[in-house]
Amino acid sequence: MACIPPEFSLETLLEQLSEDELRRFKSLLKNLPLQGKLRMTPWSELEEANGKKLAEILIDKSPKYWIRSVTVNILEKMNLTQLSRRAKAQIPEGVPEQGIDAPKLGDTEENLDVEKPGKMGEHRNTVEKPRLVWNNKFWQGDGDYFLDDVTRRSQKFIPFLHPKTPTQPIPHTVVLHGPAGVGKTTLAKKLMLDWTETSPNQTSRYAFYLSCGELSRMGTCSFAELISKDQPTGQEDISKVLAQAQKILFIIDGFEELKVPEGTLIRDICGDWEQRKPVPVLLGSLLKRKMSPKAMLLVTTRSEAMRELRLLVEQPLLLEIEGFLEQDRKAYFLRHFEDEDGALRALDLVKSNAALFRMSAAPAVCRIICTCLKLQMESKQDPAPSCLTTTSLFLRFLCGQFMPAPGGSPSHHLRGPLRTLCLLAAQGTWTQTWVFDAEDLGSLGVQEADLRPFLDKGVLQQGRDCEGCYSFVHLSIQQLLAATFYILEREEEDDDDDWESHTRDIGDVQKLFSKEERLKNPNLIQVGYFLFGLSNEKRAQELEMTFGCRVSLKIREELLKYKANLDENKPFSDTDTKEFLYCLYESQDEGLVKDAMARFQEVSVRVTDPFEMMCSFFCLKHCQNLQKISLQVAEGVFLENDPASEPQSQLESKCSCLFFPSRVGCDRHSLRLWRDSSVGQLKQDLSSLDMMTPLVRILCDHITLSPVTCRKVVSKKNVTPDSAYRDFCLALIGKKTLTRLTLEGHVQCDEMLLTMLCEILRHKQCSLQHLRLGFLSVTTQQWADLSSALQINQSLTCLDLSANELLDEGVKVLHTTFKDPKCFLQRLSLEDCHLTEACCKTLASVLVVNQQLKYLCLAKNDLGNTGVKLLCKGLGYPDCKLETLVLQQCNINKRGCRHLSKLLQEHSSLRNLDLGLNPIAAGLWFLCEALKNPNCNLKFLGYGLFCFAWLKANDYDWKIQKLLEEIKEVNPRLAIEYNGARTTRLSCC
Repeated sequence: MACIPPEFSLETLLEQLSEDELRRFKSLLKNLPLQGKLRMTPWSELEEANGKKLAEILIDKSPKYWIRSVTVNILEKMNLTQLSRRAKAQIPEGVPEQGIDAPKLGDTEENLDVEKPGKMGEHRNTVEKPRLVWNNKFWQGDGDYFLDDVTRRSQKFIPFLHPKTPTQPIPHTVVLHGPAGVGKTTLAKKLMLDWTETSPNQTSRYAFYLSCGELSRMGTCSFAELISKDQPTGQEDISKVLAQAQKILFIIDGFEELKVPEGTLIRDICGDWEQRKPVPVLLGSLLKRKMSPKAMLLVTTRSEAMRELRLLVEQPLLLEIEGFLEQDRKAYFLRHFEDEDGALRALDLVKSNAALFRMSAAPAVCRIICTCLKLQMESKQDPAPSCLTTTSLFLRFLCGQFMPAPGGSPSHHLRGPLRTLCLLAAQGTWTQTWVFDAEDLGSLGVQEADLRPFLDKGVLQQGRDCEGCYSFVHLSIQQLLAATFYILEREEEDDDDDWESHTRDIGDVQKLFSKEERLKNPNLIQVGYFLFGLSNEKRAQELEMTFGCRVSLKIREELLKYKANLDENKPFSDTDTKEFLYCLYESQDEGLVKDAMARFQEVSVRVTDPFEMMCSFFCLKHCQNLQKISLQVAEGVFLENDPASEPQSQLESKCSCLFFPSRVGCDRHSLRLWRDSSVGQLKQDLSSLDMMTPLVRILCDHITLSPVTCRKVVSKKNVTPDSAYRDFCLALIGKKTLTRLTLEGHVQCDEMLLTMLCEILRHKQCSLQHLRLGFLSVTTQQWADLSSALQINQSLTCLDLSANELLDEGVKVLHTTFKDPKCFLQRLSLEDCHLTEACCKTLASVLVVNQQLKYLCLAKNDLGNTGVKLLCKGLGYPDCKLETLVLQQCNINKRGCRHLSKLLQEHSSLRNLDLGLNPIAAGLWFLCEALKNPNCNLKFLGYGLFCFAWLKANDYDWKIQKLLEEIKEVNPRLAIEYNGARTTRLSCC
């Protein structure tokens, strides 16, 4: 165990710091994962301590080995070289020097475990690890601040570290993928240490860390040179190591940073260690197993590079790294804020924006959010507006670091550095560069002095794996500054030639939003969102006031044109619409939204999370010319712990289709959004309302109390609670414009619901023409109530009762209504109503007297041949006017065809007959005889799969085809259709 010698006096060191230096020391200390009892110590106690008191607290409440390592690292970070050297000099030879074994600023608690007591035990490979690991590259400036369990969660899934059985095959390639900043590199480095420390049987293991970002800058070299360039022993030892391939682990970190043309890594590969090739080719050869084919590979990459990577690796184990889970984020917020209430309020604000909450899985984003919101809370500002969009949050963080004092003037000296930084960010985003070296800076004319203000404020950071390199603290900050590049006005002193040279790789706005560019570079998508966000006048002013720069909002006109290549007469696709609404939501500019949406008459969106809902509703409530909205809300959007629920609701109108939210128990914020947007749309005429959800109380109240013109209401799927049906029926009573109503779902039809429905039908202003009912179970008495209401109603022309448990008894109850001379029904569907031949006599009696009925569907009922015979008796009466009869899947065979053939030859009114999915092949001859008869009025005949298969099997197909051809010559207007296994049929309504 490392220990601090008596002469190492932390108190002496800290007392030599000035007041500003001590404050800086504490600030850097706060960003480290604290150890021991120090974790439980209120930060205010350390904040108020002088150098002597701080030393006492640290020595009393944290491990000595940790104090030594942290002190040295912080002093180095502060550029206090003499104090740092003195601290090192006072450490005896037995204590490990800096390197892998000494934690540095930005280390995590997991990292610090390397040197904890007990970690130096029997499996530690002390001979090989320091020689063959890039120890001088490790951990420096990671800044991820991971908690213990974050890396530990993922470690247990790495098979070559924890094989279940000795004989179990282990994947030789593991890919860690995920968004930027979630800890892929941190985990990979930790796994590398574990690999060398847990070698079985005390055998030596070897590990090599290869940073794609750094290596892509190298020239041509051999593979042996590549992996030995930082090894003091050179290539001789490397050759010996490579001969023991099964004991080697290669970490290929940041695959997305390899800069090669697409497909190059696949075509140009090499298996010779000594052959000189471009570095990307050597790494591609390693991934393709041409180099060291039996070695273990651990690859880290952002998700957008997975497509290219999967073309290279064979049978990889893919592990998605999630970063901070919700409980990790909560712990981080509680640690960062001094009071629990402030921390939980900040976390709730972040959770209200699903996009921002997803991004906070990255520890760096968590730090940015906490820094921003804490600063606002301390200055008594409302932090809620900052969490509305990603633009508002990241811009507030950026400006908050440089905000002038109250009453002060903008920092004009920052104008130049900001323009330089934005140029660097835009150039890097378009060229997919995330770490910038001296050559990158020089090509853009960037001086280190330009970057210093942003380095000091934590917007930029020095590169982890490349000395003299820089990167943004998180990808989102780079994307925000890249978007800022587009709105900054050029300075008069800018040289045109230099400007053209510096910006030649940066695309214009049209290119930024092109699908082709975004497929090649997905990072441009977020830049587009940020650009819309920065088009807000208030945010532009915030930039000007902070940095003294000049901002132009002429970009707004270009932003409104970026979808101009789409045909205005066609609706957006779901993806196009979502992206467009995201952009408009980011702007938070109602005027811009109104202008952007003015030309659209039809929009289709499927909402899958609360953030998408917010974006959609924010934009839709400003629509003025829409004639059709299709907005579908998926399960779980309105409740955090929503169990599986059905997809939601749809409203067609001059807001033609609008899907409603999922559950009544939604949060108040979602409820307000729903009220403000959906109800606002009902000010216009509704042509159709399609409801699949229960959150309709507000809408029902609005329909009841306002002069909304609603013509079509459709309630589909499983709506809970059942009272939602009743609410809608109650709201629709007396609506004389309502012509179509659909109520269906897997629920019990309760008495109150049917009462409300009957009231709609009985109302003197009822103009309902089409009624569709579909429920799990309806009682005979309820059918009787419906029957009495139908007798009073004089407007209904189409009744669809398909998929109800009507049964033969239900038909008997309803037949009195159907036989009434005042019944205006023209179309009736009783498909799949569990009917038998027993109901056919009742239906035949209806056909005898009802001269209005033109369409009858009895598909999917077991009527059989006897039922067909009874129906034919009613169809044969001269007063029967039925034109369409659908008997699909009714168990009809040759005998049934005889009855139908006889009917068709007797001046029947039938024009359309559908016998699909019935075994009628042997009876087709009888039907053909009828079709040749001049008295047959049939215009359409459908037959199905069973008939077609039988004809084939019995070699009758050619004979029937010949006969059908003869029939068509006699009756050219006749349509004969084989509809195979399809269940489609002539529609009822």
